[in-house]
Amino acid sequence: MAGNMVETVQNKAREVAQEDFDKAKVLFKDATRSGSYMYPIKGIFYFASHKSLWRPLLSRLLPTVGLSVGVVASMFAFTYVPQLAILVFVNGPLAVFTTVLLILSESATIISILSRNFLLQDALLDTFDGTLVSRDATNIVSEGRELKAGGDPMARLGKIIKSPFSGFSPKAIVRYLMYLPLNFIPVIGTVIFVTLQGRARGTAAHERYFQLKRWSASQRSEWLKEHVGAYSGFGTVATLLEMIPFASIVFSFTNTVGAALWAADIEKKESDMSNSTAPGLREAAKKAE
Repeated sequence: MAGNMVETVQNKAREVAQEDFDKAKVLFKDATRSGSYMYPIKGIFYFASHKSLWRPLLSRLLPTVGLSVGVVASMFAFTYVPQLAILVFVNGPLAVFTTVLLILSESATIISILSRNFLLQDALLDTFDGTLVSRDATNIVSEGRELKAGGDPMARLGKIIKSPFSGFSPKAIVRYLMYLPLNFIPVIGTVIFVTLQGRARGTAAHERYFQLKRWSASQRSEWLKEHVGAYSGFGTVATLLEMIPFASIVFSFTNTVGAALWAADIEKKESDMSNSTAPGLREAAKKAE
């Protein structure tokens, strides 16, 4: 009887694993097909070539550097020895170095979460809107803030007339702490950790865009459900970039630029489809008359 129970559990485990693998495969195909994973990279080059977009980052650089130093110092002071004791059993003598890399990665993630919610919220909002303006998506930006005439994209940004990104949510910290132990599993654990974090990161990428579109919660949920692969792809690459020690803050801005570029492309695609469909509708209306 015990043998049958063990066999049943094993079969169920294989079934669940196969289902998860199939879902992951579908998500990977969707992400690859959409090309969304390239937008964080596009954001880097676009940000680098448009100096006006640097202003929000430069205005927050000093306090963010202070936060970074404090987090990294605290992490090494309080977590190096405990994590080293665990990684010694996994990595042997290399644990001295892998623990340093792990702490730097953890610090980068913590800095990114804290800074995005407490120091950079307004700056990231301006960066997102400014990028849309630079891509001539002024119609949608005007739904959320006043726009001035002339000047560079950042200079055109006026008073915010619609509340910005939602405030701090403890879910991000809780989710991070829940999945953090996965990093103790060599390679595969880190891959799973990044994938899970990336999926959550991706769903938040267009929060401002949905707000400007005036979408309801149900509309946002439906859109994200239909494009879960695309947002997971974007979020995974964005998460990897923001895990790079000492550069995570810069990548927070370039990822925001990438998200805005993606939103601008979505708007352009919808506009092109509307323009191509409208003449056909008018022609059909004439024939009906």
